[in-house]
Amino acid sequence: MNEASPFTRASTANAFARLRHVFVRDLELQAVLGVYDHEKIAPQRVIINLDLTVDEGTEPYEDDLRNVVCYATVVRQVEAIVRRGHVHLVETLAEMIAGACFEDPRVCAARVRIEKPDAIPQARSVGVEIERVRSPR
Repeated sequence: MNEASPFTRASTANAFARLRHVFVRDLELQAVLGVYDHEKIAPQRVIINLDLTVDEGTEPYEDDLRNVVCYATVVRQVEAIVRRGHVHLVETLAEMIAGACFEDPRVCAARVRIEKPDAIPQARSVGVEIERVRSPR
């Protein structure tokens, strides 16, 4: 018997749970990221994708930006994290971004994908994708 992972359960939108997905696709930034000497000095191109599962709550929906997780705010958070400076591992950067997403209590789950398109010449891109689910309160 295969039980669905917690992320799959949390990310399946349905009328009872009132979940929404907020996403950012192919956010291209310059990051000082990597373990090699040249990566510690010069910024390199990274492509970041986010998929946030958001609990809409039980209140009736209102057409007001304050009632939603704003993707522009999420992008500003990601940009600020990248601007902080050198990070050794793509995995670490992904964890930092996921952590920032969970600062909004409405975010139930976060999927963060970071690609380094110029790291391996023979590959279109390399990178890491993580999935994190908020612990039950």
